[in-house]
Parts: sequence; structure tokens; C-alpha cells
Amino acid sequence: MKLKFWVAVLMLVSIGNFHIEAETIAKAEPKAIRITPPAPKFSDAERQTELSRRRAEVFKQMKSNSTFILRSSEPRNYAGDVDFYYRQENNLYYLTNLKQNGTTLVLVKNGESNQEFLFLPKRNPQFETWNGKMYSNEDAQKISGVKTIIDSSETQNFLQAVKDQKAFAAKDGANIAVGVETAYFLLPFTEGDSDGNAEFRRESEFSKSLTGYKIENARPIVDSLRQIKSPYEIKLMQHAIDITTEAQMRSMGMVRRAKYEYEVQAEVEYTFRRRNADYWGYPSIVGCGPNATTLHYVESQGGVRQGDLMLMDVGAEYDHYTADVTRTYPVNGKFSKEQAEIYQIVYDAQEAAAKVAKPGATFKAVGETATEVIKDGLFRLGLITDKKSDQYRVWYMHGFGHWLGMNVHDVGSYGKPLQAGMIFTNEPGIYIREDALEYLPKTPEWQEFVEKVRPNFEKYKNIGVRIEDDLLVTPNGVEWMTKNLPRKISEIEAFMARASKEMAFNESTLESKPQLAVLNFDTSLFLNDDFLFNQSLSGKTIRRGWINSGKNAAYSGLRHLEHSAGE
Repeated sequence: MKLKFWVAVLMLVSIGNFHIEAETIAKAEPKAIRITPPAPKFSDAERQTELSRRRAEVFKQMKSNSTFILRSSEPRNYAGDVDFYYRQENNLYYLTNLKQNGTTLVLVKNGESNQEFLFLPKRNPQFETWNGKMYSNEDAQKISGVKTIIDSSETQNFLQAVKDQKAFAAKDGANIAVGVETAYFLLPFTEGDSDGNAEFRRESEFSKSLTGYKIENARPIVDSLRQIKSPYEIKLMQHAIDITTEAQMRSMGMVRRAKYEYEVQAEVEYTFRRRNADYWGYPSIVGCGPNATTLHYVESQGGVRQGDLMLMDVGAEYDHYTADVTRTYPVNGKFSKEQAEIYQIVYDAQEAAAKVAKPGATFKAVGETATEVIKDGLFRLGLITDKKSDQYRVWYMHGFGHWLGMNVHDVGSYGKPLQAGMIFTNEPGIYIREDALEYLPKTPEWQEFVEKVRPNFEKYKNIGVRIEDDLLVTPNGVEWMTKNLPRKISEIEAFMARASKEMAFNESTLESKPQLAVLNFDTSLFLNDDFLFNQSLSGKTIRRGWINSGKNAAYSGLRHLEHSAGE
């Protein structure tokens, strides 16, 4: 009995010590790396009201006696019977929030009467066994707010009725009185619009088969709406930016320990998934040293070397909205004199652009402001000899920014003056490529340029710097949506010193205290997010990734049987 008593006492002491250890770790919670705040939440009523408002705005711009037919994305084949991760067509998602492949939205405007219809695939138990739960009609109604749902098996019959200019009667009794004057589709802007031709192939082919209609491209209608973000959209975009901010911070904290670029990329994309981002908005750009001078470097196979700069251009996508954030920072945590000189020019250009960006300003004027600062800085460093020429384009060859939203290079007119609700990137850069002087025209003027700048070129060779922030136009100017991510030289150096210790602490603690991984303990004791055990998400696993059912999951099928504006 005495033995049992002392064993019990020892167990209680051990448990008490464990709680003390746990509380000690909790008190060392990271303070430099900003954990992503919780995702925005919307009630069914809020979402339905937002989507109804968007569709109402489309109806306003449609002509009387017209029909707008909007189809879901086609699955994209990766290889064999494997598709890429399915992503819904942006405009269909913008108007319905439905991710289901095989969906078609039909908007009909007859006089003052507006009608909405959804063609939706019927739930299929065999399909769901392989790929997960599909939408029921009730699900689709609850998500989108569209009340009339028709089985998508009747889509072809409907399209034939459109060709024949006849009313369509569905088997369940729904009737669509097709507008007989104007037919709207999402179409390529021109024959040379390669992106539009690829994305809207079916719509283009079908529209060309119609007779008796005036065919209109609906993209300008939806593009103009998407260019001005609603408060609802801004919340989603801020969350995507917050996830990206944390990912960038974590990359700064671990970069000293990385040997290869892909290790840093892994930290970023791990953070995306950890914070439940749908995906990245574009392939991550992780370039160290000379690789930082390639604008769209995506291989991530280079080494990470002390003394080099790391350029990180990454963006998480959350609920169809993407961030686009770039930071350039020194691997060893300290900028060299030459690196700092280039960096400061880019920073000053960003600051100058933001100061003149406000409602009424033009995108061109804002960009020109940044360019003038770049020219002055390059001239001061002896990398150009004439500020009035295009010499600066040797080192700064892309535009100052672009619209941002559901696409990383989002829709919208660059000729339209800035308005509150627009979101754009502010991303000047300077890239001193090691072979840049070798490919200039062999003319007397350019050869003279090469001779004059070469000594300074050798000082700055292989330095690439881009700083990119996401700016929201407000009634009085702009809001930096990326304001939580360090940007000044002094801020970056101070942050990296702190973050590297935090990341190292987490890593060493997990290695030195393996009991944390095996004891059954109360996770509520731990405030530090890094020590929480993963909780099972409410979602379905599919072969092309994970979609959280909390964000309205629906799945594409697998065939088991068979930049002018910005960089």
C-alpha cells in the first residue's frame, strides 16, 4: 500500500512539473511573428444579400430582352486520369459562390422582369464515394440565394432551345423564356486574346453557332463590378493578405537555417495550408542571390547563401481572393552597403507612389511617380547616365503594379481613375542581372553607356530587389493592407533578429522536450499556436487537394475510367 501511495505522489509531482513546463513555454509565446487572425465569418443572410446585390448590378447593365449564360470552369488535365486542382470560374463564383463543376447560371431580363436559374448536377452516390459530397439543390439555394434549380442533365436541351430561339421547359416544370434579342457570354476580347480563348473556348464556339441574336461580351460588365471591392470582399482579401504576411514572416525567421530555396518555399506554403488557404494565387517566387534578378523565377532549386538577398514574391488564395506580396531581405539578417543602396531606392519609389495614390488619380500618373524616383536613384548610383532616356529600363523593366482580386492580375480598366474600393499592388523593383550589359544593342550610344556604367555595375551585380504591397484605395488616399509586414531596412533587420530566435526556439524545444509529443495533456494550457495539436478540419480529402466544407465544398470529377501593367 505504501509503495502505491508514493507512486501516486510521484505521479502528481510529475504532472505538476509538466504543467509548470507547459506554462513556461506558453509565456515564451512569439511576439515578432504575427499569427493570422481568425477568418471572417458571414451568415447565410449576409452572403445571400451580397450575391443578390452583385447579380442585381449585372441585371442593371444588361439590355432588355436579353439572356446571360455563365458556365463553370472545365477541369484541367494534369496527366493521364489526374486533373489539376479544380477551381471555379471567377465570374460564376463571384455571382453564386458555388464551386461545383458542371454548374451553369442563366440570367434572363425580359422588360422589367429579371429571372435567375441554376443548372446543377444531381447528387450521385457513386461519384460521391470517389470524390466527396456534392451540392443538393437545398445546399445550392442556401449558398447562392438562387431559388430555381434545374438538373444539369438538361443543360444541352436548354442550349438547343437558345439556338432555336424557343422557350425552354424543364422536366420539373421550370420555364425559361429566353430573351430573343441579345445573348451575353464571357468571351475573348479579341482573336489574339490567348487567355480569353483558352478560358472561354466553349462560350466562344457556342456564340458563333447562334443566329438571330446580337452577341455581347459580358466581361466588361462583370469586370467593372469586380474592380470595386465591397466591404465583404475586402474582408476576404485582408485574410488572404494576413495569411501571406505570416508566411513571409516565418520565411524571414527560418532562412538562416535553409540550404536551398525550396526549403524556404516549403515554409511559406506550409503556412498557407496551415491557415486553411485554398491554394496559392500564383506559383511562389523564391529567388536567392542572382535568382532574385529573374522576375518570375519559380524553380526554387538554388542554394541559400549567407550574404545574398532573398526575394520572396508569394500570395495565398482564400475563398477565391488572392494576396500578392513581395519582400526582399538579407539571408544573414543584415543588408550590405550596396544592397541597402538599391533597396532604399525601391522603398522610396514605393513611398512616393503611395503618397499620390488617391481617388481621381490615374494609375499611369502613380506609376510615373515611382519611375521618377527609380531614375533619380539609378542616376545617383551611376547605373544610368541619362534620366530622360529609357536607360532605366535595363534595370527596371516591368510596370509599377496591377489590380488585385480574384486574379493576381485582376480585371479592370487601367484608364479608369482610382476610386475607393479598388485594390492594387505597389511593386517597383531594380534587378542588376549579371549578363544585362551583354545583350544591349551594339550601337555607339549603347556601347558608350556600357563603358560608363560598368564600374558601378560590377559593384551592384546580382542584386535584385522588389518590394510589393497591396493597397486599398480609400476616400482620402490608400490603406496599406500589408502594413503588418516589416518593410524599412531597420525594421527588417530588427524583425529577422527576433524572428530567427523564435523559430529556433520552437524547433529546439520540440526536439529537446519530446514528452510534449507523447503525453496526453490539456491543449488549452498552451497559448502558443505552434504547440497545438492539429484539429481535424470539417472537410473532404480529394486527390487534387483539400477544400474545407466550411467554405462551401463541391468537387470536380476525376475520370477513373478513362503582365503589361505589373510584373
